[in-house]
Amino acid sequence: MDNHLRYQAPSESAALASAAPAPPEKAGTWKDFITVTKPGILRSNLIATFAGFWLASKWDFQFGLMIMTLLGTVLVMASACVFNNYFDRELDMKMERTRDRSLPTGRLTPKVVLWYAIILGVVGLATLFGFSGWMAGVFGLVGMLVYVVVYTLWLKRTSTWSTSVGAISGAMPPVIGYVAVTGTVDMGAILLFALLFLWQPPHFWALGIRRVEEYRAAGFPLLPVVKGIKRTKIQMIPYLVLLIPLPILMYTYGYAGKFFLVIGLLLSIGWLYTAIKGFWAKDDEVWSKKVFMFSINYLTLSLIVLILNTIS
Repeated sequence: MDNHLRYQAPSESAALASAAPAPPEKAGTWKDFITVTKPGILRSNLIATFAGFWLASKWDFQFGLMIMTLLGTVLVMASACVFNNYFDRELDMKMERTRDRSLPTGRLTPKVVLWYAIILGVVGLATLFGFSGWMAGVFGLVGMLVYVVVYTLWLKRTSTWSTSVGAISGAMPPVIGYVAVTGTVDMGAILLFALLFLWQPPHFWALGIRRVEEYRAAGFPLLPVVKGIKRTKIQMIPYLVLLIPLPILMYTYGYAGKFFLVIGLLLSIGWLYTAIKGFWAKDDEVWSKKVFMFSINYLTLSLIVLILNTIS
């Protein structure tokens, strides 16, 4: 990997400093403390955690345990997102999509954000270990470390493997919810992990294709930047193909009913079909937006149907 992808050259640093926005007229508000946690990611994590908890409970769940597990998970994931904002604050200035965030604009200071991340992480992990069991706490810690250390500090800056490896952290929430109930890793936990893990790379690569020039300018070695858009389209396919057996396995092992089997299969095949059409697309940006939106709907509908069609 070229050194310019790993480190910021002095000339780039000077240009970035000169382009930095003027100090804000006022300090950050409570809204800035919320947005720095990436609420969109937290919402999807909460739904996934609840789906895992519900699947393990089989319609007979402990309300108190569920609340504490959801709270612990969302705090841990929020901490990881705040750490991500803290370490990426200079790089965020170089992308149109991120330059208006609280840290690049100066509405929040790095010191405040760092302490905010630490406090969220400590409280979140304490909640999981204290109320949801040691296994849920361990998976929460693993998800946090993979996202902050392996993904944000290492691979995101150095390798095209960042998306695939970073998907491990995104697949932790449903597993946390599941093991909080069962206290063990069985086929249900494995299938939930697989669903969230396989979903993430094609979802994020679709966004990467839409924003490829922004990622290139920021120096991120994302797959579309390093290997090209065609290679990225090809690499999406194995993940989407592997999603197809999951509804069948969920049904076969008795975790979900026929509705999830049918709807899950249709969604998986539909996403694969939409991705394959990209090889003949005349406008990659338009196509990638369709794939990205399909991926969001795929996950939302899959989790909702899975929750409603869980076998008791």
